[in-house]
Amino acid sequence: MTKKQTWSQRFETALHPAIARFNASISFDIELIEYDITGSQAHAQMLAHTGIISPEEGEQLVTGLEQIRQEYREGKFQPGIDAEDVHFAVEKRLTEIIGDVGKKLHTARSRNDQVGTDTRLYLRGQIQQIRQYLREFQKVLLDIAEKNVETLIPGYTHLQRAQPLSLAHHLLAYLQMAQRDWERLGDVYKRVNISPLGCGALAGTTFPIDRHYTAKLLHFDSIYANSLDGVSDRDFAIEFLCAASMIMVHLSRLSEEVILWASEEFRFVTLKDSCATGSSIMPQKKNPDVPELVRGKTGRVFGHLQAMLVIMKGLPLAYNKDLQEDKEGIFDAVNTVKACLESMTILMQEGLEFRPQRLAEAVAEDFSNATDVADYLAARGVPFREAYNIVGKVVKTSIAAGKLLKDLTLQEWQQIHPAFAEDIYEAISPRQVVAARNSYGGTGFEQVKQAIIAARIQVLQQ
Repeated sequence: MTKKQTWSQRFETALHPAIARFNASISFDIELIEYDITGSQAHAQMLAHTGIISPEEGEQLVTGLEQIRQEYREGKFQPGIDAEDVHFAVEKRLTEIIGDVGKKLHTARSRNDQVGTDTRLYLRGQIQQIRQYLREFQKVLLDIAEKNVETLIPGYTHLQRAQPLSLAHHLLAYLQMAQRDWERLGDVYKRVNISPLGCGALAGTTFPIDRHYTAKLLHFDSIYANSLDGVSDRDFAIEFLCAASMIMVHLSRLSEEVILWASEEFRFVTLKDSCATGSSIMPQKKNPDVPELVRGKTGRVFGHLQAMLVIMKGLPLAYNKDLQEDKEGIFDAVNTVKACLESMTILMQEGLEFRPQRLAEAVAEDFSNATDVADYLAARGVPFREAYNIVGKVVKTSIAAGKLLKDLTLQEWQQIHPAFAEDIYEAISPRQVVAARNSYGGTGFEQVKQAIIAARIQVLQQ
C-alpha cells in the first residue's frame, strides 16, 4: 500500500485515515471535472500567453488535460478518495501523462480561485438548461390554455368559492410565475458569470498574469475586482438557490391544485395511468404521485438555501473550508429542479385530462356570481356598498330557502330592488360572469385570448 503523502515539508505525518475521508470532497466534486479541465486549459493558455511558461509547455498542458477529459468520458479515469478532490486528481493524472511539466499547471493559481471558477462554469450551464426546461413547461401550459379559453373553472379565495374563471386564465397565472422564474435566473446568471480566476488564495499573485485573457477564453463577462471577494463570494450560489426555491414554490402550488382537482371531492381532472400509481391494498385508488413528490421535494431545495445562508453568515474573509459544503446543495438543487420541471411538464401535457362537464356543473352550483349581482345594481345607480349589503342579505335568505340566485323568480328579484329586470339572469350566468370581466389582465374571454397571443410571442421569441 502506498504511504499517504504529507502536504509539504511543513508536515511530519499524513492525515489520519478517518480525517482524510472526512476532509475529502472527491465523492461529489467529481461532478466538476470537465469544468475543472476547461478552466485549467484556459489557465495554461494564459501562462503561455504571458510568458510565465513556454508555448510548448502550454501546449503540453492543454493536450494532456484534453486526454484526461476523454479518459473520464470513456470511464478510464475514476479517481478515488486518495485524490482528496477533483483538482488534485486532475493535476496528479496530468503529471503522470506529461511528466514534470504537469506540475507547472498550478503556477499563479490556488484551489480557492480554481474551485470558484469551476463552480461558476458549472452553474451558468445549468442555469441555461433550467431556463429551457421552464420554456418547455410554459409551452405546455400555453397549449392547454389555447384549448380551454371558454372552459370554466371555479375560482377560489381562502379555498372558498369566489368567482368563476376561464381555465386558460387560471393556467396562464402559472405561466406568468414561470416567466418570472426565467427572468430571475437570467439576472442570477449575470452574477454567476464573473471570473475569480487569478485571485489566488486570497491576495492575488506575484506572477504577471492576465485575468482578462482567461475570462475571455472562458466567456466570462467580467472579473472580480477584489481578490478577497473573488475567492470567498458565494452570493451567486445563494441567489441561485433562492431562484431555484421560487421555481419549486410555483411548481408546488400547481401540484397542490392538481392533487385537489384529482380528488373525488373536486373531480375536476382525471389522472391518466402513465402519470399515476395505485395502492398496494386498495385496488380502486389512483394516486397523484408526481405532484405529491414535487410538493415534497420543494422542502429539500428550501433546505439547501437555508444551509447556504447559515454556512455564509459567520465566515470571516477569505476562503474557509466551510465553503466545501456549497457544492452538494447546489448539485442536488439543480438536479431536483430539473427533474421536477420535466415531470410536471409531462404530467400537464399527457398525464391528466380536464373534465369540462364537471367544471361547468361546479361553477353553476354556488353563489360565486353574487359580486355580479352587486355590480348589476351598481351599474344602475345603486352605491356599491349598499348593493353589496343587499346581495349579502339575498344570499343569506337564499341559502336558508335552499335556493341558488339563478332560482329566484323575477318577482322575487324585484321585491329585493326595483332595479332588477329580466336581464339579471343573463348577467349572473357563469359564462357571462366570466366574459364580462374584460379589464386588462382579467379573466374575460377576449382578454385571455390576447394574453395567450402575448405569452406565445414572449415564450417563442426569448
